[in-house]
Amino acid sequence: MFLSTLRAKAGRIRQPGFPASTSVVSVAVALLGAIMRLAGLLLVTAAGTFTLLSFSPVDPIRAYIGSDLLHVPPDQYPLIAARWGLDLPLWERFVHWFVQILQGDFGYSMLYNAPVSHVIGERFATSFMLLFSAWVFCGCVGLAMGMTAGRYLNRWPDRLLSTVSYVLVSLPTFWIGLLLLSLFAVTLNWAPICCAWTPGSDAQTATWGDKLRHLVLPMLALGLLGVGNIALHTRSRVAEVMNSEFIRFAHAQGDKGWPLINFHVLRHALTPAVCLQFASVGELIGGSLLAEKIFAYPGLGQATVDAGLRGDIPLLMGIVMLCTVLVFIGNSIANALLLRLNRGVVRPS
Repeated sequence: MFLSTLRAKAGRIRQPGFPASTSVVSVAVALLGAIMRLAGLLLVTAAGTFTLLSFSPVDPIRAYIGSDLLHVPPDQYPLIAARWGLDLPLWERFVHWFVQILQGDFGYSMLYNAPVSHVIGERFATSFMLLFSAWVFCGCVGLAMGMTAGRYLNRWPDRLLSTVSYVLVSLPTFWIGLLLLSLFAVTLNWAPICCAWTPGSDAQTATWGDKLRHLVLPMLALGLLGVGNIALHTRSRVAEVMNSEFIRFAHAQGDKGWPLINFHVLRHALTPAVCLQFASVGELIGGSLLAEKIFAYPGLGQATVDAGLRGDIPLLMGIVMLCTVLVFIGNSIANALLLRLNRGVVRPS
């Protein structure tokens, strides 16, 4: 009765005797609440980001002129500022930008001289393969390391994998990227040194094999970012479960080895791994800024760094909005899967 009451409150499944419409209404209310939270989050994030960018020491007019600064007379600066709306007060610029967003217009990029939506779509298509492959690599390797370390607790596999995990947690992304670049691209010449494809080709003409060769090192640099956290949390959870009463009962029934792990431990160990996996979306997006810059990978991360250095406010705002949505979706999926995995899971005692 207690479990069914909790399920009914969560709105995930309906109690016996309740009409099917109750479940539909609960899902609709939960979805509406999530949309409203996302809208509020986007508004607060947009206002905060816009305000912080206004205090940036980068002069967007001089950054826009770039190398032609000596050839543009100072009396042209007000005209350039008026062209990009930089002569307006901060609140007026934000309101104008926000109204454009509501109309589906993300503005025009000063850096790439193209619509922001076009720049983001083109760059995100390149970054998606890097982010997704690093995300999968991070989850699979971290889970495998944590399961193995927890299975052989306080033995040499545990000590080895725990040490590796602590080292990975301590290393910054840029250092890992530089180390991989120096070792595998420069010294051993096993991988390309930069870019997402061979220079001279583009996203349409490059082959999949060429793209994968250029993907390996940036993916490793970005994927290793979260392996240590997932491995250590999974190890702790597996060690806790292995010392529980129901595992001792399973041992008494003759279950042992990896079958015991697969049928009794894996579901419990997935809980922290799944949470960290989906919650790490924001961490991966942040790490991609450094990884893409180090490997000259023409994705969204490199565009973000370039836009920040050149004062391209419309492009930065568009990227921030996209990243906010992705992080919100990742956290929401983590919460939903956590409820799903915890349903019927036996608590260790």
